[in-house]
Amino acid sequence: MLFSTVLVLGLAHLSLSKPLSRRWDDLVEKHAWVQPPRGWVYASAAPPDHTFDMRIGLKQDKLDTLIATLMETSDPNHEKYGAHLTKEETEALVAPHPDSVEAVEAWLQHHGIDIEDAVSRSGGGEWVTIRVSVAQAERMLGAKYGVYHHAGSSESVVRTTSYSLPKDLHRHINVVAPTTYFGTLRSMRTTNFLQPDIKPIESDAKLISNATVPASCGSTITPACLRALYNTVNYVPKATNTNKLGVAGYLDEFANRADLQMFFQRFRTDAVGSSFTTTPVNGGGDDQSDPGVETKANLDIQYTTGISFPTPNVYYSTGGSPPFNPDSQTPTDTNEPYLDWLNFILAQPSIPQTITTSYGDDEQSVPDDYAFQVCNLFAQLGARGTTVFFSSGDFGVGGGDCLTNDGKNQKIFQPAFPASCPFVTTVGGTTKVNPEVAVSFSGGGFSRLFAQPSYQTTAVNTFVTGLGTKFAGLYNKTGRAYPDVSAQGNGFQVVIGGRVSSVGGTSASSPTVAAVFSLLNDFRIANGKPSLGFINPLLYSTASSGFNDITSGSNPGCGTTGFTAGKGWDPVTGLGTPDFVKLQAFV
Repeated sequence: MLFSTVLVLGLAHLSLSKPLSRRWDDLVEKHAWVQPPRGWVYASAAPPDHTFDMRIGLKQDKLDTLIATLMETSDPNHEKYGAHLTKEETEALVAPHPDSVEAVEAWLQHHGIDIEDAVSRSGGGEWVTIRVSVAQAERMLGAKYGVYHHAGSSESVVRTTSYSLPKDLHRHINVVAPTTYFGTLRSMRTTNFLQPDIKPIESDAKLISNATVPASCGSTITPACLRALYNTVNYVPKATNTNKLGVAGYLDEFANRADLQMFFQRFRTDAVGSSFTTTPVNGGGDDQSDPGVETKANLDIQYTTGISFPTPNVYYSTGGSPPFNPDSQTPTDTNEPYLDWLNFILAQPSIPQTITTSYGDDEQSVPDDYAFQVCNLFAQLGARGTTVFFSSGDFGVGGGDCLTNDGKNQKIFQPAFPASCPFVTTVGGTTKVNPEVAVSFSGGGFSRLFAQPSYQTTAVNTFVTGLGTKFAGLYNKTGRAYPDVSAQGNGFQVVIGGRVSSVGGTSASSPTVAAVFSLLNDFRIANGKPSLGFINPLLYSTASSGFNDITSGSNPGCGTTGFTAGKGWDPVTGLGTPDFVKLQAFV
């Protein structure tokens, strides 16, 4: 299966011939904002002696080969289908060219930085982390760092609205962070929320005995509802010594084990006594004596385990970043979402075959260079045989005023990132039963940054053709379209602090679909086959009929009615909700 050459993310073949001389003072702009991203306000100049960890993302010499290989091993009709790469093979393809390494090291030495003093280097060498002061960073990048405040999250960060690199380094470096990406996990839009208007239930004992879907599941969702809806009730995992399901958590959040046991006692009695593993990343927590109120972490782990039991589940608790403290001389985390976790997980010799994560930002608030680099990290996970699910967001076609941040203030639909990355499987939301319909907050749309991958062109073109001129100019019909699939997202019964609460959002939908596909991975592995890996090419081809098509509902936003769900793929519910038994025949 061919993959759009544009999705090599603009990385054409680079001439890496060694120049006769290098001028490190010949700075050329790498990225700049017209104004600080919406919601962020300049507070003060950053103290020159404040130190932070600077990440330098070098150009990956054979990234085009990695992506081509990913598409071959993900195409069910290709002879290499399922032949996933090892950690070492992946790292060899993303390693920088020796000329790039030499150029970057010479630049660092020019600024008095010894590469041997680097805080860390990724396995392939494409990420180098160094500790610098604000004064050093400003000299290196021709930038002016400031302290910016985000009122909505009370978060303060040290960032710049523009940065430059020596002309000679533009062909060697993809991105430097932290620079112009202001997003932090606290400032980003969460994709779950409490629903106090939906009265919680104490148990679903009456639902467990059969695979029918009672009307009560139209307002309150439990594991029994989802197992019946998505046809997993009769499947018993067999490859539990090999297959694992991972949940990526951030902000130092972690799931509470006592709450999980209460959840099992009420909603999955055969799982009582089982648990999950917590893996801390970058100082992430797991203090069960001080659990706090972890709505999202509990939602994730209660429903991944509630559906996939007895499959081993791993919760990755990634340390949060403290607010910027102008009086502190201690290096702090740089508030860069995903990078800590992604670099950690890719450094592991073994990775869960399925991973779910939620969090998103308006795509337009993410610098192109940063988005491309992060998206490529998700491609590496796929190449190694891991299926990555992301929630599509809870703001329909866009939240807020939907105005562009390029100084023109045009109203357009606002796609979300990383939901728009073509190397993740994005999950929208549904509600009600018999039939399911799209939930109104289901995020969906078309990327303005990533080109539409060939694996979805036919399905998306059918929708766009049927839409005609409606919303013309508000969306990019040639962009990567999402969501890919969907699942229930309303009224999830979650135990939080010893009490059952109702929770909604596509943060509920993503772990649900991840659990179903974890069972499909179990089925493959138990039959001597490799894990599914990156599944989008499979979903849009041979497995497209393994979903329950959602044909009603819409996702309003930006002052419009939004897109409408209909026959086939649509940017509200994707291909639909999974039917495990049907999908077994395709995997």
